[in-house]
Amino acid sequence: MTFSHYSALFLLSTLEKKMKNKFKISRYLLSTIALCALAFTSNPTLAQDFVARIGHLESPQQSRHVHLERVAGLVAERTDGAVEFQLFPQAQLGNQRVMTEGVQLGTLEATVSPAAFLGGFNSAISVLDIPYLMPADSAKAQALREGPFGDALLDSFSSKGVIGVAWWPNGMKNFTSNKPLNNIAAFADQKFRVMDSKILIEQFNALGASAIALPFGELYTSLQTGVVDGQENPLDTILRMKFFEVQDYLVISEHGAMEDLVLFNPTWWNSLPEKYQSIIKDAFNEVVPDLIIHKREAVKAALDAIAKSDINIRTASANERSAFRDAMYDGSAAAYIDRAGDAGQKLIDIYTANH
Repeated sequence: MTFSHYSALFLLSTLEKKMKNKFKISRYLLSTIALCALAFTSNPTLAQDFVARIGHLESPQQSRHVHLERVAGLVAERTDGAVEFQLFPQAQLGNQRVMTEGVQLGTLEATVSPAAFLGGFNSAISVLDIPYLMPADSAKAQALREGPFGDALLDSFSSKGVIGVAWWPNGMKNFTSNKPLNNIAAFADQKFRVMDSKILIEQFNALGASAIALPFGELYTSLQTGVVDGQENPLDTILRMKFFEVQDYLVISEHGAMEDLVLFNPTWWNSLPEKYQSIIKDAFNEVVPDLIIHKREAVKAALDAIAKSDINIRTASANERSAFRDAMYDGSAAAYIDRAGDAGQKLIDIYTANH
């Protein structure tokens, strides 16, 4: 007999004892009440068997959270309510390092993290810092995520105490500066802010520019005061953080991929029936086409808003992007392999064979 059965029988006994001397009530009515209680406590659609708290950094209006809500709905529906995802956006559960370590330690069930924040946790993931790694065509890029390269990338987390369940796109980076960016030669001698990544530093070295690692929170002031000339970020970030207010030039280069990794705690994940694991993985992959559209619309809206300012905007041609890749890819890939070692070389080999 389960706990729910005991709870129902206890309710029946309690009701009978309390009411027999005060009210005339039939055994039939008491039985009906108890059976209703039993039905409530044993119905899987009314009580979740598996609850996962999922933390992330973006706001509820941004693409990541909007589509996490969709995944949560699909999973609840397809498991008849047995699996519930509770979502905590906007760093409610701590910064990304705190959430990643929480998933590793089991104090948090899952997180959706930008790959750029995971390089110190799993050096293999820094392969995504390599410029023009991801195909410009969204279908080809998704095929890379879902193919052998994507599988190997997710598998690289297994030795880090977390389970890589899915890989989501989250936009592309572009260049801005207070100095002209008319062509590749114009990058020489300019100073650009980067995240603390040897791969990104090498990316700018290849262009003859200097790369300076600065905290994100200091970037606006650093651009304003000339500590750095420029930076790289997706258009919606450039809008949201108002970088366009303190920059004169913007080149839509789409040179760097901003990707998200969905990470689960192994103990929680392995407690799921395989059927539920498959449902969760399928749900994360199923929403990607709509996620791409939602992100594309957000980027277009951001560009429209930025265009109303005085910043000079131009779009790099296909030939220019190819020249950027030729200049930056090899040095950045070498810096990545130097840092990630054999695991990095393995990923580059798989990428080369499947791209």
